[in-house]
Amino acid sequence: MVELLSSLIIQIIHSTGYLGVFFLMALGSALIPVPSEITLPFTGYLTHNGVFSFPLIVLVASLGDLTGSLIGYGIGYFLEDHVILTLIRKYGKFILLSEHEYKKAEIWFDKYGSKIVFIGKLLPGLRYVISLPAGAFKMNLKRFCIYTLTGSLVWCACLIYFGYYVGSKWTTLGPIFHKFEIGIVIALVLLILFYIEHKLKLTKKFKK
Repeated sequence: MVELLSSLIIQIIHSTGYLGVFFLMALGSALIPVPSEITLPFTGYLTHNGVFSFPLIVLVASLGDLTGSLIGYGIGYFLEDHVILTLIRKYGKFILLSEHEYKKAEIWFDKYGSKIVFIGKLLPGLRYVISLPAGAFKMNLKRFCIYTLTGSLVWCACLIYFGYYVGSKWTTLGPIFHKFEIGIVIALVLLILFYIEHKLKLTKKFKK
């Protein structure tokens, strides 16, 4: 079952190619719960197998991340803050976004200014919501794109390289390392479940 899930995830990315990676990254940054912590390592694994070019896939993934972030920026820019909070209270549980996370991102943006967009893109969790307060604070769009793309390039390069490195170990160690493949996939599945549970707990905790 675990090996089937692993093959399915890899096959989705493999069959859709660069466009699929772009789309998954855009969804993740547009507040849809598609964690790049899962997408990018598998992409790196396929890069090692020759499916993708490393420099090109890093660029494509980063541009996808930027595209999704611009959607979040637009939501923050055009909607009033109280409207965003109302929507989060009503529908945040469906996209695993809590009012607490949004307000924390606002506080960070207010405290550190526009440079927090670059830093935020390097931090799990914050990287998915930082575009909302950036839009709400009417951050300069050009600066937002530069900081977002720069941070995304670093994030994507690191996680894709991690998958690439793990892929090289699979090839080097052959059948012996293959025994650990199931364990790695299980760890990734548990990471997804922990991510979802953590988000849901934050949402429930803030509502109390």
